[in-house]
Amino acid sequence: MTPIRSGAELEQARAAARQKSQAHEVEILVCAGTGCLAHGSAKVADAIRQEMKQAGLGGDVRYFTKTTGCHGFCEKGPLVVVQPAGTFYVKVKPIDAAAIVERTVKKGEVIDKLLYRDPNTKKRVASYHDIDFYAKQQRLALRNIGRIDPADLDDALSVGAYGALAKVLASMTAEQVIAEVEQSGLRGRGGGGFPTGRKWRTCRRVNVTPRYVICNSDEGDPGAFMDRSVDEGDPHSVLEGMLICAYAVDAHQGFIYVRDEYPLAIKHLRLAIDQARQAGLLGQNILGSGFDFDVEISRGGGAFVCGESSALMKSVAGEVGEPRAKYVHSVAKGLYDHPTVLNNVETFACVPWIFAHGAAAFAAIGTKKSPGTKVFSLVGKVKNTGLVEVPMGVSLREVIFGVGGGILDDRPYKAVQTGGPSGGCLPAAMLDEPVDFDSLTEKGSMMGSGGMIVMDDRTCMVDVARYFLKFLSDESCGKCLPCREGVKQLLVILQDICDGHGKPGDIERIEVLGSVVSKASLCGLGKSAPNPVLSTVRFFRDEYEAHIRDHKCPAGVCRKLTRFDISAEKCTGCMVCARACPTQAIVGEKKQAHTISQDKCTQCGACRTVCKFDAVLTA
Repeated sequence: MTPIRSGAELEQARAAARQKSQAHEVEILVCAGTGCLAHGSAKVADAIRQEMKQAGLGGDVRYFTKTTGCHGFCEKGPLVVVQPAGTFYVKVKPIDAAAIVERTVKKGEVIDKLLYRDPNTKKRVASYHDIDFYAKQQRLALRNIGRIDPADLDDALSVGAYGALAKVLASMTAEQVIAEVEQSGLRGRGGGGFPTGRKWRTCRRVNVTPRYVICNSDEGDPGAFMDRSVDEGDPHSVLEGMLICAYAVDAHQGFIYVRDEYPLAIKHLRLAIDQARQAGLLGQNILGSGFDFDVEISRGGGAFVCGESSALMKSVAGEVGEPRAKYVHSVAKGLYDHPTVLNNVETFACVPWIFAHGAAAFAAIGTKKSPGTKVFSLVGKVKNTGLVEVPMGVSLREVIFGVGGGILDDRPYKAVQTGGPSGGCLPAAMLDEPVDFDSLTEKGSMMGSGGMIVMDDRTCMVDVARYFLKFLSDESCGKCLPCREGVKQLLVILQDICDGHGKPGDIERIEVLGSVVSKASLCGLGKSAPNPVLSTVRFFRDEYEAHIRDHKCPAGVCRKLTRFDISAEKCTGCMVCARACPTQAIVGEKKQAHTISQDKCTQCGACRTVCKFDAVLTA
């Protein structure tokens, strides 16, 4: 690409890119995010292109097939959207390509069998914009994902990429940039929620050079895929946000710390960096402004603790990723002991939007103390799983039952765990609580980076706490004793309770030990590690007592405390449970009530999972 040397040349390049995009009268958008690729979307895209060629449309500029980043509706992939009508197809296979080209592209018809079926109304929905999963979202950080080809800089330019940077470099001082971010109220989306503008201002005031800008794309929470989706689907938004930050704090070198388990994110980030350099948007004298800035990728080895700021900077510097005392602030002594701004992917992706639309527009979204939107990975026992972005302050109910469509199989809702493995579990009574930084913290949970795991009545809250403590115990760096030994001892108590060896007083020991670990640990991992167990003790104490006092798991999850039986009144003799049983423990004739041979049963719960009549009972 010819280097762009000024804001005027950038506008010319953007105009040319828009003109090229507008020539496409029909666009076939094939999701090529990690989830859809795993379901074969690359083969779907290839099949559609082949069918377009055979139909004589392959070389026609009016018809264009594009692979995009993650559309968010991961469970329904591979996804295909035909624009401008917004026709939305789910679970598309290569064999469907011929029909899509012949009927939808050429004739404008809708293929009913490929349409999304609403889980509640059971009706087919033809348009992308009429599906609650999308209609109830407000996309800022995800604004371009699913619309553009992340490997094509021209496509990014056509939707406004680097326009905010040009505005900043041409007409704003560093002080004005920081003031704009402060006025927007943007808070760090990586979990801490620290005011972004304050962080930038503090860093710039430190009279030490060089200064650095780091993007945290480590994202180690189980079930979380927010940052990787932005990296994969709109990497130029991240680079643009970093460039604006670097200009504001007078930094000339940046790093993107991305975990090695994200190969597609690394690929697209590298490509975007190379494209930006060739276009003159990274490097020296950017847009003729005299401002220099470049970015490198630093690949992390997958240590969860390296999501913590000081441990991350140690890792970038090639040292062991261990945290340091919090009284040493990274904005003053960060990477290589120099002033450093560290924000996560979503935070940087929001920055260009703020400068394109104004701080007031961002501040008007969400709540006064938590402006803007937040991206969540909505997973677990919910009908519509995937990547969602909603305004701060919406209720948990709106996210889970509005965007998410409610609980899978219409079972009773039990709890939601927010904030990743260090977050808390909130009960059904809190469904109408707002989702924002301060409200979640007040209720014993946290925003975290944006994980949201939904649970139904067949979830054991003691087992949930045990699972997350096991993860955190394994991921502790071991530097400080309260985290290294305290989390391990909490896990021992939880494991004993799940195994039927719980003792009176265990709950009180959990509360005391959890408080000590939270107060005495060095970094955020240890300080928040007790959250899952303390929140479940607080809201689901009766389950702990049942495990300890009655030696029963009310949810039927803990195998050593569970016995499965079949209700003779409810059983229809359909044989489905017998076919699902891995040990042939279920006996009975067809259309007659079955029984479970207890000497063969391993309490795996497969029979209960497949039974449509709730005939499998726990005792």
